[in-house]
Amino acid sequence: MTSSMISEQTKALFDREVAKYPTSQKQSAVMACLQIVQQERGFVSAESEKLVAEYLGMAPIAVHEVTTFYNMYNQQPVGKYKLNVCTNLPCQLRDGAKALQHLEHKLGVAMGETTKDGMFTLQQSECLGACADSPVMLVNDIHMCSFMSNEKLDQLIDGLKSAEA
Repeated sequence: MTSSMISEQTKALFDREVAKYPTSQKQSAVMACLQIVQQERGFVSAESEKLVAEYLGMAPIAVHEVTTFYNMYNQQPVGKYKLNVCTNLPCQLRDGAKALQHLEHKLGVAMGETTKDGMFTLQQSECLGACADSPVMLVNDIHMCSFMSNEKLDQLIDGLKSAEA
């Protein structure tokens, strides 16, 4: 995929982000451009990374490094609800791993998988920056959930399922 395959709408969005930086530093817009691609396509594929790299004049590996460093970029399609459970050491000490195991059992998937109905993708996070509230999780990269006991996890999942019914 080359930059000539970028839609005019996407190009305009990329241009708006690049314009925020000095011409010599247009690579600074990499995160914004990846977010634009993800909003359009649902995830950032290897092809999309190359498209962004070419557009910004970066090495493809440099874009890939950004994509893989941050949890907010999906490298494959995800469910309607992406659940990121923090399993960093402070959360581990306060049942973060148990919360992840509970969700794996409740949803019938392993960490990194999506439920068969496409509703939930379960992921682990390295740190969500809310250690005092652990176990914590982030829903769809937006909604932080704190003190997630098994009961609260069940309520969250059941509530999301019933909202879809």
